[in-house]
Amino acid sequence: MGRCRVISYDDTPFRDRNEAGRLLSRELQAYSGPDTVVLGIPRGGVVMAQILANAIGARMDIVLSRKLGAPGNPELAIGAVGEDGRVFLNREIASWTAADDDYILEEKRRQFEEIARRIARYRAVRPKASLEGRRVIVTDDGVATGATMQAALWAARRESPKLLVAALPVGPKDTIERLARDADELVCLRVPHFFQAVGQFYDRFDQIDDDEVLRILEEEARRDASLRQAETA
Repeated sequence: MGRCRVISYDDTPFRDRNEAGRLLSRELQAYSGPDTVVLGIPRGGVVMAQILANAIGARMDIVLSRKLGAPGNPELAIGAVGEDGRVFLNREIASWTAADDDYILEEKRRQFEEIARRIARYRAVRPKASLEGRRVIVTDDGVATGATMQAALWAARRESPKLLVAALPVGPKDTIERLARDADELVCLRVPHFFQAVGQFYDRFDQIDDDEVLRILEEEARRDASLRQAETA
């Protein structure tokens, strides 16, 4: 199990994702610099990733992974498929949920169709960043069951990062402790004692659409080009 760093057990809502991102970035200063890549989970996590990356001088990208849901329980992750089509499978969970090879193959096909749709839109704007040998921070605007974050961590781990960190504004205690097993470190600002949904802990929790994600990726592609120029100057 990785290090689990809970900042508080407060249940005070954040004003919005911008406030949550600013507060979270203060806890990630040790990872400052262009050797770090901050990965946002579409769509709300992309907003968070941009805030964090800009605050700590890191590069920003998205993680286009999808969880493979268990038979009869799609919220339970038995594994994940990444945008390169590779599958990370938790064979222990797959076994006790009776997910056989045929089921896994069909579930991979279904989930990769959605990844392919997003690749066609997002990667035309922001080519994928390499994670090998780098410090990688995976973020979202919060977790409930944690299945999507777990899938993102599994997919990122497959790319051999030097260090893998999960960074979250809010989540329930059991989920946070479970996710810490899949990261080298997990940082969570608030772990309330009573948790129903992520939106409960934001005064403003607007839906993020594809156009907003594309706008962020365009901005980050330009910033990335500037960082590369500065490194070679």
